[in-house]
Amino acid sequence: MPEFFNVRSPSQAFDDLRPHIFAISERETIPTTSALGRVIADQIRSPEDLPSFPKSSMDGFSVRARDTFGASETLPAMMEVVADIPTGAESDVELSVGEAAVAYTGGMLAGNADAVVMIERTQPADDTSIEILRPVAPGENVVNEGEDVRAGDLLFSPSHAIRPQDIGGLLALGITEIEVLRRPRVAIVSTGDELVPPDVSPPPGKIRDINTYTVAARVAQCGAEPVVIGLAPDEYEPQLQAARRGIQSADALVFSAGSSLSTRDMTADVFNQLGNPGVLLHGISIKPGKPTIVAVADGKPLFGLPGNPVSALVVFDLLVAPTIRLLSGASSPPTTNTVEAILTADIPSESGREDYVPVTLSKSDGQARATPVFGKSNLIYTLVNSHGLIQVPADSGGLYAGERVSVNLY
Repeated sequence: MPEFFNVRSPSQAFDDLRPHIFAISERETIPTTSALGRVIADQIRSPEDLPSFPKSSMDGFSVRARDTFGASETLPAMMEVVADIPTGAESDVELSVGEAAVAYTGGMLAGNADAVVMIERTQPADDTSIEILRPVAPGENVVNEGEDVRAGDLLFSPSHAIRPQDIGGLLALGITEIEVLRRPRVAIVSTGDELVPPDVSPPPGKIRDINTYTVAARVAQCGAEPVVIGLAPDEYEPQLQAARRGIQSADALVFSAGSSLSTRDMTADVFNQLGNPGVLLHGISIKPGKPTIVAVADGKPLFGLPGNPVSALVVFDLLVAPTIRLLSGASSPPTTNTVEAILTADIPSESGREDYVPVTLSKSDGQARATPVFGKSNLIYTLVNSHGLIQVPADSGGLYAGERVSVNLY
């Protein structure tokens, strides 16, 4: 039996891999409405001012601010209402001294008006006049032309990942198509003589393949395109052929199972045949997920994930997800969805090893509480029946009930 792994911490493993990862440079033009999560290929500048005209930020009356100076509740300023300018209509009204026009939120101001008096700070004087009870300053309650963005302003730099608000900002300027980097493609191979497709009723000794589809779902969730190569038996040549098909069709390759050290675990040997430099490390100091392989074949990252589904997903989030982020060309770090909670039970651990433990969340006395879901790493429902994971640091020796922990939500 060969020596079991020269293990590295997850952060050390990623540090070893990072110099070999390069962002995809291929570009494509897509509708802005379909650009959520996509990475911008080139800088985008504003083609016009936004807004393109001065508009009211609330309901009220557009006025010349100087006509309101000195107004008070005891000595209001009398104004004649000369127009009502509906939202969406162009104004052709010019105000003279002592005149006002009805203004609506988002609507255009009367010509030469430079402020809006809130309707709450007015009262009717007669059928055609109002009393203004407080003065307004020039620009008050007005969104000026170009106040949001000016023509020629830099909107987004290359490597920016598009967010929902960015789509709105682009469409507001009439930018209906943008140039983005191609999505990374990640090939997935599941190995094992025991596996059958999910639509097959497994005979005794066989199990349905779920890793292909849970990994593919996480690949898609990370903004990449999963490429399902299929199942490969515990034989060297079929696995090598599946791996070659994978790296030919994708930018990264994930093998599920075959990363341990039995005679049936051939992932490391397969990876070493795909290109240089080959396997970078075999084993990381975590539980679950110790039997992990990280390799590179001629610029393409390769991952040998453990076959147990819990282990596979834990390692995916530690190594594969950040790799996809770098391949995509995104410059900003991924957002994390975490919640602070009080641990309800002790979690034992070994010093020098990071543990990742599923937990359920509940609330008591206004405080979130995290309850560990202890289970073996080959039991997928330890994840299904939990809300997130907590990390036990390598130098802690475990966590104790009553400690405050950070839960990484799925």
